[in-house]
Amino acid sequence: MKTKKKVLDYFKSLKFRLLVVLLIFGLTPMTVMQVFLVKGYEKRAIDVKIVDILSQSKILADQIASYGYLEDNTNEVINKQFEQLSNIYDGRIIVIDRALRICRDTYDIDSAKFIISEEVVQCIQGKDVTKYDAKNGFVEVAVPVHKVMSDEVIGALLISVSTDVAQTHVAYLLRIGLAVSLIMGLIGVILAVALSSFLARPFIQLSKSIDEIQAGFGEDELMIHSYSETELICERTNELLARMKVLDDSRQEFVSNVSHELKTPLTSMKVLADALNAQPDAPLELYKEFMQDITTEIDRENKIITDLLSLVKMDKSVDGLNIATLNINDLLELILKRLRPIAEKQNVELVLESFRPVTAEVDEVKLTLAISNLVENGIKYNSENGWVHVSLNADHQFFYIKVEDNGIGIPEESLDRIFERFYRVDKSHSKEIGGTGLGLALTRSIVLMHRGAIKAFSTEGEGTIFNVRIPLNYIV
Repeated sequence: MKTKKKVLDYFKSLKFRLLVVLLIFGLTPMTVMQVFLVKGYEKRAIDVKIVDILSQSKILADQIASYGYLEDNTNEVINKQFEQLSNIYDGRIIVIDRALRICRDTYDIDSAKFIISEEVVQCIQGKDVTKYDAKNGFVEVAVPVHKVMSDEVIGALLISVSTDVAQTHVAYLLRIGLAVSLIMGLIGVILAVALSSFLARPFIQLSKSIDEIQAGFGEDELMIHSYSETELICERTNELLARMKVLDDSRQEFVSNVSHELKTPLTSMKVLADALNAQPDAPLELYKEFMQDITTEIDRENKIITDLLSLVKMDKSVDGLNIATLNINDLLELILKRLRPIAEKQNVELVLESFRPVTAEVDEVKLTLAISNLVENGIKYNSENGWVHVSLNADHQFFYIKVEDNGIGIPEESLDRIFERFYRVDKSHSKEIGGTGLGLALTRSIVLMHRGAIKAFSTEGEGTIFNVRIPLNYIV
């Protein structure tokens, strides 16, 4: 079974395919050339033979007319020439008069008989006729016999010549060609195997390097520069490895942050519980205060877990979307109405600006959560007497929501990471404000689920702008 798998793997390998290509492009032209050369030689040999016989036939036809051989076929001069030509060409000569009667047959088979054939009839009509029968291996030439000093046809001369010699030469050439093809084929196979091995070597090395990286003891990057193709593969693979490393680092950081965020409320609750246990006679007021703090930490833990579950659910699929056609203007007014008490508490002005009525296919609950997170962040990370402006616009394909504030802003080096889970720009300030560090990650996931996009622009100390773009019609 293992041997069979190895054979199948070899047939699927690049090396085998290169071998096949090299053999095809190496042996096919040679084989085609051999066939054409042999066929060309055969045609040339037959053509030369026909021309030679045709020339001799016309000379002999003139002599037949001059000696009056059609009336008296005992002329020794003509008969001698017939005998010589028959021996030279290993053929048969037939002299036919105008009445289609055979006057002379060098084979003495059909003498005094009549012959009717298409070639003879055409010849009596004054045409030269040549015919090559490859199947039976002979050439036939028929020329008219003209009356002396006249165009009148008084008979015909028919010569049939065997092509065995030419066929023997062709067969010999084919055998020689076959032998040469076998030798060249063997040499071609050896060269093709060597060349395919050489060409496939960089890809085999690339596979080994990837295996080494996967095993954990290889180089951090692939560096195989044999061909431009391998260089391109290495570049793309290195980009993928770098991306995987970033994802792995992000995963480790995420696990660390989750552990920290979940552990912090538990630690606080344990400290408060231990403090109560250390004071069996603690006053009721102190007991209530500590229990209230424990309740707050439980709520915080519950919110972290809830947000985490929401993120996990969004990562798996978008099947949870409950798409409906909504008035986005009314939705934004409702969101700002809910958040206005928080803004008034921090003395932050909330302003909504709608450029046109907008109706779109969205999930009301999830989109509300996403926009609420953006507006709430604008309020929390703002200064006293600050403002948060929310604007709504649309074109024929998308609607656009911009959330802008004049708060503390985000450092430029942190802009690319603000949508990561648990990432905080200023951890100490974030701890004072509260939250789970998952708000922007949730917002981004919700926008992407709607096939939209979100971008952030900020200047530290001046404020932040979030631009959200979502299709008017939900794309399945």
